[in-house]
Amino acid sequence: MLLALVLAAVIWFGSGRLGWPKQARLIALGLLYLGVLALLLILPPGAPLRAALGGEASEWLILGGLIAVVLAYRQGLRWVRTRVRPENRPQERDSGTFGPGEIDRYARHVMLREIGGAGQARLKSAKVLVIGAGGLGAPALLYLAAAGVGRIGVIDDDVVEASNLQRQVIHTSDRVGMPKVFSAQKAMEAINPFLEVRPYHRRLTAEIAEDLVAEYDLVLDGCDDFETRRVLNAACHAARVPLISGALSQWEGQLTTYAPWGGTPCHVCVFPEKPAAGLAPTCAEAGVLGPLPGIVGAMMAAEAVKEITGAGQGLRGRMAFHDALWGEHREIRLSKRADCPVCGNGP
Repeated sequence: MLLALVLAAVIWFGSGRLGWPKQARLIALGLLYLGVLALLLILPPGAPLRAALGGEASEWLILGGLIAVVLAYRQGLRWVRTRVRPENRPQERDSGTFGPGEIDRYARHVMLREIGGAGQARLKSAKVLVIGAGGLGAPALLYLAAAGVGRIGVIDDDVVEASNLQRQVIHTSDRVGMPKVFSAQKAMEAINPFLEVRPYHRRLTAEIAEDLVAEYDLVLDGCDDFETRRVLNAACHAARVPLISGALSQWEGQLTTYAPWGGTPCHVCVFPEKPAAGLAPTCAEAGVLGPLPGIVGAMMAAEAVKEITGAGQGLRGRMAFHDALWGEHREIRLSKRADCPVCGNGP
């Protein structure tokens, strides 16, 4: 067997020095294997060459079987990788390094003493997930991209409709019918080519929420579905990922930041029961002022920048309300509930 292994090494390394492509070198090794196997089957027992090649064909058959298993596994792995959805494929980016000319676009951030170069570097390394690419998600995504957040994930199972364009400024008329996450990706990459966008064209469900949230440092909730908010709240609490949550209703918007492990309430503490039918209608049911999502969504992006950089005081433990009809802004304090089933001692 030693003789055959020496010949294999000579073929592999010798042909490599001669510039043979990898496929040709593998074919040469395969021919050597078949030749050795044939000699072992033809030569009579006790022949010197047979002894030099290992003596028994069974050993070479076992070796060939192991190699075949390894090659089959590698081929199967390649096939599986081709089936991975584009948003889940690994991205080859150095999230901690600024590209040529990139720092110039963030100059106004760097000049702020509360952010500076260190804060901008934290934004560059940050991973933020946005739930929904609609009214609240649209401005939040645009400002997060412009601010230089290194990785932005966005999950939404909806497509762009003409009725969205009155307020969802990340989409355009020529993208009606396109999945919102891919429309948002095009807009964000047009603003900032240095970021990494991960679009997830699907609904956020309990089966995927915790694993998805755990890949990010911060989550922004811009959805309008109560059950999805419940799923997201539980996932963020389990993964200990802060959740900036916004909501809209006709002329008024609200937002807060949930981080129960840091002393704040969670969504279930504040809203223990699902609203009665008709009490909290969606934008499609009750209408909404076009600029209102922009106001609240931009505030969510501002809170995200503060959470990442540590600047100022965020909305942990406070809920802000903006009334666009009367031009009023107010806040209330929020408290944890000891009997909360998610972050407290409740069942």
